[in-house]
Amino acid sequence: MAHRLLPLAVLTAAALSATLASCADDGGGAEPLRTTDRAVPVGTGYTSDQLEQALLTEVSGYERAGEPDSGEYGSLKAIQNFDQLQDQVTLDKPRCANAAGRPAEVDSSTPTAIVTFARGNGQTATETLMAMTAAAAERQVKTRVPAGCLTFRTRVGSQWSEHRVFEAPPGDLGAGSRTVGVTTTSGGAHTKTWYVVLSGRRFLATISLYGPNATRAEAEQLARAAYDQARRILP
Repeated sequence: MAHRLLPLAVLTAAALSATLASCADDGGGAEPLRTTDRAVPVGTGYTSDQLEQALLTEVSGYERAGEPDSGEYGSLKAIQNFDQLQDQVTLDKPRCANAAGRPAEVDSSTPTAIVTFARGNGQTATETLMAMTAAAAERQVKTRVPAGCLTFRTRVGSQWSEHRVFEAPPGDLGAGSRTVGVTTTSGGAHTKTWYVVLSGRRFLATISLYGPNATRAEAEQLARAAYDQARRILP
């Protein structure tokens, strides 16, 4: 079964961060939801346990929001909660469901690891590592914002929000990268989501940075650190 790879990017960082933060608050350090790693033939990819070991362990100025979560992509609590959130969202342009250029689909059994960091001003940084072949990761990095979707609106309940998307030219982080930013206006509040997707040696890494003061420079700095960490740890 294929799942969308965290569509509606404007909600991604907020949804994942809120989910992981609530896990930390509810369980008082309880074990995160996990699945048993399936055997992975040598040379074809990494297990979710290996990916978890390769996540960033600290981010300057942030505190980790709960323990990392890892397992099959479709089984992770953060992903399941995000799917539930997505069901509550209405778009004025349905074709823009991947408006920030999120890759369309990923197999639900893909080994994945996620960690979120937060700081006092409401800003969060989420890292996701997924086992993926070089060709598949390259396809994800090459995804682009659909035509006509640089602006769109979403509604949750009775609240409408307006979103404006910025897509940078292809980048050179890792073996190739893309950077997308979304500015969201909801009522009197303005927030920004920046995310960087980059390909590595048999993995795909994504950094999502969410908050009123989130910047492209910080998101790309975190993505570079995430890539360096993964390269050090993964064989």
